[in-house]
Amino acid sequence: MNITKGLIIDDPWIGYILDGSKTWEMRSTGASHRGWFALIRKGTGAVWGVARLVDSGAPLSPHDMIAAFEKHRIPAEMICSGQVAKWNTPWKLADVRKLSSPVAYRHKSGAVTWVELDERASSEIVRQLGSISLEDKSETTTPAPATGFLQKVRDVFASKPTVPSPGAPSAAPAVQAKPVASNGHGRLIGEVPVTRGNIDNNHIYLRSIFDKFPADAKGGSNKASAAKKEIIVDWGDPDTVRTDLDGEKKFFRARGWIGRFYKLNRAKAGDKVRIEEIAPYRYRVSLVR
Repeated sequence: MNITKGLIIDDPWIGYILDGSKTWEMRSTGASHRGWFALIRKGTGAVWGVARLVDSGAPLSPHDMIAAFEKHRIPAEMICSGQVAKWNTPWKLADVRKLSSPVAYRHKSGAVTWVELDERASSEIVRQLGSISLEDKSETTTPAPATGFLQKVRDVFASKPTVPSPGAPSAAPAVQAKPVASNGHGRLIGEVPVTRGNIDNNHIYLRSIFDKFPADAKGGSNKASAAKKEIIVDWGDPDTVRTDLDGEKKFFRARGWIGRFYKLNRAKAGDKVRIEEIAPYRYRVSLVR
C-alpha cells in the first residue's frame, strides 16, 4: 500500500474527521478519486492522518445539509446564512486513521486542494501505519430523519423560521446573511458586551472570562512573548483563525478578523459576543443581540 495523494483541510473540520465525528468533507465540486489519501492540516505543511474516499454525492440543498449535520458538522447558522452555499457536495469518507505524529511533506507550487506527496513523506506514512489493515470496507449511508431538520430549524430560528423549504435550489439559499445565536453544540465559556471602542479598534474584551482559557495559550504583551500554544477560533467564516491570547490586555492577539466579524454581523454597541468551546483549544465566537 502506498499513499501518494493528499487533501488539504482546514480546522476545525480536519479535527472532526480525525476524532471520528465527521464522515463527510463538503466541497464545491465532485471528486473522481476513490481510495486512500492523506489528510493534510491546512497551514501546517504536514499530514495528520489518512482516510478512504468511498463516494462523491450530489450537491445538497440547505434543507438537506441541515438534516445531515451529524455527517459534516457544519453549524446550521452557517448554512442558513449562505456562508457555505458553494460547499454543498459531500465527499464521503471511511476508515479514518490518525497518525502517531504529523508527517511533513514538500508542498509543490500551485497545489491548492489535492497535492502529490513526495516519496519520503509517503514512506513515513506507511511506516507509521505499520500493521494497521487498510483493506477496503463498504460504507452504508442512510438518510437523516426528517425530524433532524425540524429540530435544527427550532434551534436556530426559534419563533422566526426562514429556512428554505424542502426542494429549494441549493445554489441560491433564500436566507439573507444575518447573525444568529449559537445552536448549542459547544460548551458556553461566557458572553462579553460589545462597546463602540471594541468595534472601532477590532478587539473583544475577555477580562471577565480570561481564566477559562488554557494557561499555555496565554502569552505576554507582544509577539516576542507569545504563548507556547495557540487556540483556533471559528468566527462564522470558512477560514478559521489561529492565535494566542494577550495576557496583559486580555484579548485575542490576532485581531484582523475581528473587524470583519463585527461587519459581517452588523455589530453595534450593546450587543454581546458569545464564546463557546467546541473542542480542546477550539472556540466558536458568535454575536447575540
